[in-house]
Amino acid sequence: MTPLDLHDAELTTPELVVLDMVAVDKSDAAAQLAQRLFESGRITNLDAFLEQVNSREHQMATGLPGGVGVPHARSQYVQQTSIAVGVTRYGHSLDFGAVDGPATLVLLIATPAESYSEHLEVLATLARSLFKENFRESLRRAHDAEVISELINSSLVFFDH
Repeated sequence: MTPLDLHDAELTTPELVVLDMVAVDKSDAAAQLAQRLFESGRITNLDAFLEQVNSREHQMATGLPGGVGVPHARSQYVQQTSIAVGVTRYGHSLDFGAVDGPATLVLLIATPAESYSEHLEVLATLARSLFKENFRESLRRAHDAEVISELINSSLVFFDH
């Protein structure tokens, strides 16, 4: 399988979804999601990967309109392009620097270091879906890791490399 063949490997799975997430701040949220990626063997060095995510976060806010945070990093510790998803507990939100307020949906995007164009395409494709209110609401209302991972994966089905 080539690193760019996303159709053979799902970007996210139910094991990579955290429901009712409660985090102290955005770096805690990223740490919880990265832990899932690490446990599933998708990243090889948890601390080093998180350092890269947090350093990216310091360069530029990753909050999107509509209450979404998309921390992300390209890293040599990433085995395959992956997305871990956190849906915060009701009434709980995290500041990812978006102008319209804090996030209740957090998607941690991890791509291998050499996959530069793939990283940008995944971000762009996902952002297009996340700009749609009905897509965001479907993720928030699902309360089911299986459904959430299917929604994310299907939003990237037409991903063209």
